[in-house]
Amino acid sequence: MKIAIASDHAGFEYKERIRELLESLGHEVRDFGTSSADPVDYPVFIRPAAEAVARGECSRGVVLGGSGNGEAIAANKVSGIRCALCWSLDTARWGREHNDANVLALGQRTIPVELALEIVGIFVETPFAGGRHARRIAQIEG
Repeated sequence: MKIAIASDHAGFEYKERIRELLESLGHEVRDFGTSSADPVDYPVFIRPAAEAVARGECSRGVVLGGSGNGEAIAANKVSGIRCALCWSLDTARWGREHNDANVLALGQRTIPVELALEIVGIFVETPFAGGRHARRIAQIEG
């Protein structure tokens, strides 16, 4: 799977760890930056990653910041993106199963790195359940 990844300075450390994990699992990762922990404005990096998912260049995306809130908001401004801010294995699983989320937002300052890596694994592996959830996704997109 081809996965877009992006962060601001507050999510940079986790972004690097997640990129390594995804590559070790055989995924192709397209890194939209940032490239250090120096302060930056997150929309500059998050929007291009979300746009790559929306255009179908990447199947999924992972965006990171301090809380993940701003990153989720920025990603969700892109038409066709359903970005889920996740903080547990259940929220990641439900984001995929129920909401067909195609971008995952994480907050480096809110959860331990080990949990973040597990969440990414769940997000990448979990399929959309369809059924009644597909009707709801259609209503959101309509």
